[in-house]
Amino acid sequence: MTPGGTPGAPGVVVVTGVGRYLGAHVAARLAADPRIDRVIGVDPATPNPELADLLSGVERVRLDLDSLGGLLADLDVDAVVHLALVTAPDPQQGGRAAMKEQNVIGTMQLLAACQRAPRLRKLVVRSSTAAYGVSFRDPAVFTEETEPREVPRGGFGRDILDIEGYVRGFRRRRADVTATVLRFAPFIGSTADTTLTRYFAQPVVPTVFGRDPRLQFVHFDDALEVLHRSVAEEHAGTYNVAGPGVLSLSQAIRRSGRVALPVLEPGLAGVAAIARSMGFGRYGLDQVDLFVHGRVVDTTRLEREYGFTPRSTAAAFDDFIRAHHGGVVVTRDQLATAEQLVLEGIRQVRAAVRERP
Repeated sequence: MTPGGTPGAPGVVVVTGVGRYLGAHVAARLAADPRIDRVIGVDPATPNPELADLLSGVERVRLDLDSLGGLLADLDVDAVVHLALVTAPDPQQGGRAAMKEQNVIGTMQLLAACQRAPRLRKLVVRSSTAAYGVSFRDPAVFTEETEPREVPRGGFGRDILDIEGYVRGFRRRRADVTATVLRFAPFIGSTADTTLTRYFAQPVVPTVFGRDPRLQFVHFDDALEVLHRSVAEEHAGTYNVAGPGVLSLSQAIRRSGRVALPVLEPGLAGVAAIARSMGFGRYGLDQVDLFVHGRVVDTTRLEREYGFTPRSTAAAFDDFIRAHHGGVVVTRDQLATAEQLVLEGIRQVRAAVRERP
């Protein structure tokens, strides 16, 4: 589906983070839009060959965010799409310190460059429903006006709060710029490769004993559609982006054909650490808290203002399952480790029962 045809699409668009999967696909999609004259992809790293082929129609510049100011002014950039965010710390890339440097300091530098860009008239920023945090006092459904009841424990959630705060300051200073903040639910779909999809790809999926949180996802293709429309059309403000409906964690695990491993809540972080050692991705407090409390957001504003409804959470998850069914090969050592996880979970549950008065 193409955007709705609102006149005034930007002539020159800069997309940050094109060395990553999301940024590369967004830049390629914008470059294919005949209403947009030029798409410039910015990233300090060289994309892998698969993404490089995708970016054949994108002008690529190897540049850090702190050097963006000159580029925006020299090329008379009309719109900036900020996607260069790190969602989980990578110990091999500097861990949490490097993550915060990229997310928070990098966004501050980008907004400072945008403030000095005289022709800029549109800014689109990737955010996350992690902005709402998670707690026992959360409402059943979050709207865009809902304030978090507690500061998120995870680094990504805290970074998102900082980023959105800086964007609000930018809006006050540059009221002439249409600023769009998109709070995405976790991505999923046939092509998505994220912490969440790796979680559901494990042969044994750790869950919290006695908890069955409600979850929402957004299909990766629908996220691309919303980002495309945000650039080609006028949509100032903050929007929740998620597939309608919910899946409980137990439903998702059954649909994926996996086996749930209930553990006590304090032990989930330890189980996640073992899962990391098995090669199934990185897990932090953001993911742990999501699998304890869940999170559901209202998307009425998105559907009304964009005239677009993403496919349902269940449909997005089923697309992921169809694409990945049978695609995970578990080695003998990994299976032995998974069996130990199950036994440890049983021991924890039995110990908790014995300790009850």
